[in-house]
Amino acid sequence: MAYYTAKVRIAVDSGNKVKKVTEMYLVNAKSVTHAEAMVTKDFEGDGVDFEVKAVSNSKIIKVIENN
Repeated sequence: MAYYTAKVRIAVDSGNKVKKVTEMYLVNAKSVTHAEAMVTKDFEGDGVDFEVKAVSNSKIIKVIENN
């Protein structure tokens, strides 16, 4: 498994108008295709209008978490 960055464009309702915002996500996946599928699955059912714009390899080797 490796880390991938996914650029996702999300429609955000700011009251009187819908604004498109781009957010970056870090995904631990087997491939670019797998990472895109994981992001899509994560957003499905949320009722959010989204589009995965790009997925690319990340230079991140390891995520160190505080347990």
